[in-house]
Amino acid sequence: MAQEVFPGRYTALPGRPVTLFLIGMRANRWWKTGTVLRVASAMPRMLAHLAAHPEAGMLGFHQWLGRTTVIVSYWESPEHLQRFAADRDAPHLAPWRDFMRTVAGTGDVGVWHETYQVPASGIEAVYSGMPSFGLARATGHIPVTEWLATARQRLRAGGEG
Repeated sequence: MAQEVFPGRYTALPGRPVTLFLIGMRANRWWKTGTVLRVASAMPRMLAHLAAHPEAGMLGFHQWLGRTTVIVSYWESPEHLQRFAADRDAPHLAPWRDFMRTVAGTGDVGVWHETYQVPASGIEAVYSGMPSFGLARATGHIPVTEWLATARQRLRAGGEG
């Protein structure tokens, strides 16, 4: 399904801090397809759950698949992210425990994540001729005006929300 491309320049000004969460896995021994697929199959369930439960705090995400997968997600706060990770009723804790019990330490599949707390005054984004993407897709995009034409102006405007 083709996404609508927005001609011109847009930006995202969430006006509040955002938590950026990067997560992924790497098929170190790609020929162990059963193990790789078992680990990889947990993520679509998590993303579907988060999409169905916006109160969990995930604002949006993008993913890239390959031998090393990457998911970039935007969250309301680190507390929202941590609550989801520890929630016994959400589809994260059981697969994580299974991974730690059966796969971690074997070298077959690697997993990684990074979490960043981004203050509103530290956000600058621009999208030109793009579909709704990234932070703008997660929090809303607005056209770049003469008052938001430069990165310096957008950084300054981000702290005013």
